[in-house]
Order: sequence, then C-alpha cells, then structure tokens
Amino acid sequence: MKTIQQIAIIGTGAVGGYYGALLQQVGFELHFLLYSDYAHVRDHGLLIESPTGNFQLPKVNAYENPAEMPHCDLTIIALKTTENHLLSNILPQVTSKNGVVLTLQNGLGVEQVAAESISAERVFGGLCFLCSNKIGTGHIRHLDYGLITLGEYCANGLPQGITPRLEQLGRTLKSAGISTQLIEDLPLARWKKLIWNIPFNGLSVVRNVLTDELLSNPETRRLCELLMREVALAAAACARPISQTFIEKMIADTQRMKPYAPSMKLDFDRARPMEIESIYAEPLRVAQSAGIAMLETAQLYHQLCSLNSHA
Repeated sequence: MKTIQQIAIIGTGAVGGYYGALLQQVGFELHFLLYSDYAHVRDHGLLIESPTGNFQLPKVNAYENPAEMPHCDLTIIALKTTENHLLSNILPQVTSKNGVVLTLQNGLGVEQVAAESISAERVFGGLCFLCSNKIGTGHIRHLDYGLITLGEYCANGLPQGITPRLEQLGRTLKSAGISTQLIEDLPLARWKKLIWNIPFNGLSVVRNVLTDELLSNPETRRLCELLMREVALAAAACARPISQTFIEKMIADTQRMKPYAPSMKLDFDRARPMEIESIYAEPLRVAQSAGIAMLETAQLYHQLCSLNSHA
C-alpha cells in the first residue's frame, strides 16, 4: 500500500467530519464530499467541539459532486448505510488506482458493498466506538470515546490477521490522535459492535429515551441484556463466540458515557431513514442461515420497520 497523502471523506457528518477534521489538522490533504452542508462548509469550513479541545478548520476542500474530486490514496466511507447504493458511482471516481477504502459504517455486509464497487483486496473495515453528533451546519460535537477498530476484509469471511498494510493504516490514523485497535478477525468485530448497536439503537427509538434511561429502568435494562445475549448466540453459531464478560463491559461502558442519543434515534427524530437493514435485517438473515432464531431482535426489527414506514 502506497504512502497515504490524499484522503477522501464520503459523508461529512458526525463520524466523517470528526475524523476527517482530525486528519486535516495534522497535515493530511483532505477532500470532503457533502450534500446539504456543501455551501456552508465550502465557505466557512468545519467547527469541532470536543472534550479534548475545540478547533475550527476555516478552509476545507469541499465537494458536492464526486466527479470533481481528485483520486485519493485513502477513501473513508462515513455515509449512513441507507445511502450505500451511491457507492458504485462514488468510489471509482475518488479512489486512486492503488488506493484503498475504509468503511466506517454500522452493521453487517458493508464491506461487501464497497468491494463490489472496486475490489475486495482494497477494502478495510473499521468500527467506531464514538459518541459524536452533528449539531448544526458544519458543526460537530464530539462527546466521548473515539476508538476505531481496524481489520482486513476478505470476501470468504476468514480472519486475515494483522498485516503490514493494516499496521500502516493504523499508524496513519494514530498520527492524527485517533485511538485505533488492530484486529485479526473483522467479522468477529462486526458481531461485537452489534452487541451494542442492536439494543441501544433500536430501543432508544421505540422507547424514545437516551442510553442512560435504558439502563436505569430495570425493564429496559433486562431487555438490553436479552438482546445482547441473542446477538452473542448468533455470533457463536457463525463461529464468532463472544463472552459474557464482553457484554458486561459494554453495559459498564454505556453507563459511564454521558446520556446519549444513538444515531438511529437522531435519524428517526429528524424524519430520516434509519439503518435498519444493515443493523437488523442482515444479522437476522445470517443468524437464520446458521439455525438461530433471534426472537426479540426480530420483534424490535419489525417495530422499527413500522416506525420507519410511518416516518
């Protein structure tokens, strides 16, 4: 993998805007693809609030048309998965011939979508444990955490280990102060992220509460734990066992974070499509193929589908 100098951010919201701003701040050449915020960010840049220090980028390379972007060494996908149908047009235009793609998205199957637009051997997967919201045009508020877990994607689903180019990508992110963890088994990491996403994203919508309320209420806390155990059962059936200790850590970490509205709740509150297919439908499909019925997860999925259609 060539030295990374030019980086494209596809989706300049709470995730892409935050990490992209950190990378530009330390000297990388960033190119941001935007839609609704394009004119404002082109003229005024990005504003980041963070417990680690507020800062502003008064000038950024902003685009609303991927055809106008240069070919970059690294393309970071931070779009909501509801917009993944756009990637087949975007990725070939913004990724250089020897460039690579990093998906920072929720759910299962997201790397496969990127691989269909370029090639599987050029795709990395990343999972963010980040509390960050876009609170205004070109204005991102980072609340807590920030770890990105990085792994190599492989079309056959086998663990790829920690390769030299994965280490290179990790060093690139770390140079911007981004906490990173390299992992040997990307599918396992995807299931681990679902341990958090399936209960907290969905229940925050159907119960209309934040994360702290879900855990302070005995009934919803039990439901969170039940959903987590269902995900772990499905993961084990896919040869990706997850320990009870990990589940307990996710609960403890969530208790420590500030009251937080997960991304799915923000999307619902703003009448935007929710990432139901990648976070719920695909795991349910994979679990069923492995002989596992995720009954509580399926019920939550159907509730979310009903709310999504009404929105």
